[in-house]
Amino acid sequence: MHINVLAFAVPLFTGFMLLEFYYSKKKAQQLFHFEEAIANLNIGIAERVTDLFTTGMLYFFFAWLYKNFAIYHIKPGFFTWLALFIATDFVWYWYHRFGHEINIFWSAHVVHHQSNDFNYTTSVRITVFQSAARAVFWSILPVIGFPPGMITLFLLIHGAYPFFTHTQMIGRLGFFEKIFVTPTHHGVHHSSNPEYLDKNYGDILIIWDRLFGTYAAEKTKPAYGLTKPLESYSFLWQQFHFMLELAVSFKRARGLKNKLRVLFGRPDDIDPRIRQYLEKKFRIHKQVYPTTVLNNYISIQTVITLVLLFVFILFEHYYNNVQLIAGALFILISVINTGALLEQRRWIFYLEYIRLVLASIFIVSFYPNQFVISSSILILAGILSYYKTLSKQYYRYFYHYSPNTN
Repeated sequence: MHINVLAFAVPLFTGFMLLEFYYSKKKAQQLFHFEEAIANLNIGIAERVTDLFTTGMLYFFFAWLYKNFAIYHIKPGFFTWLALFIATDFVWYWYHRFGHEINIFWSAHVVHHQSNDFNYTTSVRITVFQSAARAVFWSILPVIGFPPGMITLFLLIHGAYPFFTHTQMIGRLGFFEKIFVTPTHHGVHHSSNPEYLDKNYGDILIIWDRLFGTYAAEKTKPAYGLTKPLESYSFLWQQFHFMLELAVSFKRARGLKNKLRVLFGRPDDIDPRIRQYLEKKFRIHKQVYPTTVLNNYISIQTVITLVLLFVFILFEHYYNNVQLIAGALFILISVINTGALLEQRRWIFYLEYIRLVLASIFIVSFYPNQFVISSSILILAGILSYYKTLSKQYYRYFYHYSPNTN
């Protein structure tokens, strides 16, 4: 069978999250919060499914650069792999540092820092925009002369290490901390303590921070998350809030110089009142009353989405274009749906219907016979016929109220 072995990363890393959760409970440490964990997983799921479409593009991009612009043509060997490791980690440091110091890069990276928790679920808060920003920096590697195959393989290995630095279950590691990034180092990086801001950018090696003056040891307990917490679990708001802040700031800026300063200035320079304006405009903050039924539904839906993600990636080579697009959209709509459920949004039933449409398209593309097509059309038409009644029952069951449509 032609399967994608990268799919096994889903159950592997999910297993580590569950082990950490179990261990933290055993130690009576409150390291996980339900809404935070679900929001973290939502972003990680979306990044994994979009990677199916972007990873190949990155490989061909690196191959094009290598073919047309490579200064050298480096052959694989022990010392060249070691050189690639050092070069990749060095480039990562500067990508990560610029991701905090330059607005246009922070707009992609901010999502990774939104969680007020610091555990293995936090590690998967990576967006497709962040992956694209990384590729801009990594493009120097094929230009130097590292073959695209070497780069792609090593980036997979290199990308696994940071997962294990997102935990509070591992303490100080002695001499290891002199050279390598550890969970205590990275916990400092994820904190909003004034003395820890913009510190410890390293991915695997901490030596770059020591060399360039951005190192900070943990002395006081970190307070994790943004300096101004987002206070929202909406998938869409988490992804795009800072991009919208930049857009408003860019529009308000007078003259080309000031507009460029918005894009390439520091995040601290953006007027904080813009976020308040946008939060009011999009009604971000609202009081919700989570129910046991709703939380159970969210939990079940998240588990099902993770299973679907695993199967979808595992057998990606067997899908045609329609199935790939329908399956990917179904998973993406599912995580948007879960985020909306956490905030008890009133437009959630529209997403549920869209998911049914996408599921129907996926199934019909596999079994394009008269019975399957007719059954799908009848089910979707029947729901539309009783849409208002069904949506009211849906809200009453999960939210314990019947909202007006907005």
